[in-house]
Amino acid sequence: MMLAKKFQGRRAGAWLPVLDRADSVASADKIVLPANDDLLLDAYSQTVSGVVENARDSVVNIRVRQAARNGGNHNHGGEGSGSGFVITPDGYIVTNSHVVHEAAELRVALADGRTYSATLAGDDRDSDLAVIRINAPDLGHIQFGNSSRLRVGQIAVAIGSPLGFQQTVTAGVISALGRTMRAESGRMMENIVQTDAALNPGNSGGPLLNSHGEVIGVNTAIIPSAQGICFAIASNTAEFVAAWLIKEGRIRRAWLGIQGQTAPLHVRIARYLGLKTPQGVLILKVEPDSPAARAGLREGDLLVGFKDQTVTSLDDLQRLMVGSEIGVKSILVIVRHRFRLELEVVPSEMPA
Repeated sequence: MMLAKKFQGRRAGAWLPVLDRADSVASADKIVLPANDDLLLDAYSQTVSGVVENARDSVVNIRVRQAARNGGNHNHGGEGSGSGFVITPDGYIVTNSHVVHEAAELRVALADGRTYSATLAGDDRDSDLAVIRINAPDLGHIQFGNSSRLRVGQIAVAIGSPLGFQQTVTAGVISALGRTMRAESGRMMENIVQTDAALNPGNSGGPLLNSHGEVIGVNTAIIPSAQGICFAIASNTAEFVAAWLIKEGRIRRAWLGIQGQTAPLHVRIARYLGLKTPQGVLILKVEPDSPAARAGLREGDLLVGFKDQTVTSLDDLQRLMVGSEIGVKSILVIVRHRFRLELEVVPSEMPA
């Protein structure tokens, strides 16, 4: 093939070769094409393809049959589906709680076409996570990555079964970190990962993966009226919850035994009492013989602090009621009749 004799002009930032007419005709029959498309793959495409190649055998489709109730009697329940991923060779699978909660029957379809009946190992509606298990040989599994090291803009690859289409792959980036959203139980979930990797109904429970093929999130929600705004539960949260669900079938959380609502406090009173924020949790009801009742908490009190942490809402209080607080003596800071009081409380385990 004849080399270009000179370069002239510039278009889209690149110099364009100018060939003599005879050269262009002669060289047209001598163009050498790549042996295969692999040589044409850019770094991004190779990364996504590598992630899919390593992870797809571990991603499963979960088919759910739910028993509906009609006047106290069971009738034919509805059916649905979701996604999940295998995390251990002995068949433990992570998915969303809203995919499998109260399911009458669970069936898992593997990437190679095999299907198995599954049992529920544990379910936690407050984190929207669940673990199911199948008894199957030769299972591929994937590892959790460290979601605390995520950076906005890095590659994110989602694999799942949107609308029943198994092994569907979408790719994008991490759009934002540290989002919050409310679980179906009403509890606030934190450290949610936002991505623009396209998700659809049926993707729920599937993995969001980094460029190393590690799970960095569990795909959980979309905003139907928006495009490119999707959410996943951070992998560090999922790994912690999954471990406890496998071990005990549930997550232990601390409990005070109160009902309340977020309420404001007059700014002057808050300033006089040395409070950082003029807001707290107004106590509407105290359960009899509960930790709060034993501590002396009353209806009408405004809860503004727990230990050394400021409490401005029910979400703040729920976030502080972790399993490590069970049986531990702590200080409640309340406002009662414009006076600031400190009460000793020993939270118990939240009733099942």
